[in-house]
Amino acid sequence: MNEFAYMFLGRGLDGLSNADRIWFAQRKVIEKLADAGACVIVGRCADYVLKDRTDCMHVFVYADKAFRAERIVRQYGENSVEPEKHLVEKDKKRRLNYRYFTDREWGKRQNYHLSLDSGFLGLEKAVSLIVSAAGGAKENE
Repeated sequence: MNEFAYMFLGRGLDGLSNADRIWFAQRKVIEKLADAGACVIVGRCADYVLKDRTDCMHVFVYADKAFRAERIVRQYGENSVEPEKHLVEKDKKRRLNYRYFTDREWGKRQNYHLSLDSGFLGLEKAVSLIVSAAGGAKENE
């Protein structure tokens, strides 16, 4: 394919899009952080990037829309008129991004060691359970 055609596809001469370049950079950072020692990585398909490592625990934290909508209004000053609409769009982007880069479905229990409903548990209890589970996983090594 010639340079002109790549320009219209939103790709550079190497065939990569900006999203691809960001993915490779994020992947490299995630791997470096995991190599450096204990860390918490939120999102960025880190469960997929680190899927073959035995020293990582993959956690999916979720909550219903009402809890999430109330939290983003309170925590981040999100517009209280349509926070649920914002969440639907954000989740759609997450799902598409995750599928594109991993060929897996975002939020599926098979991709995680632990899934927690933070709306039911509360954030403090969810954090406590994650820390406890991580400690238990270390003991089983």
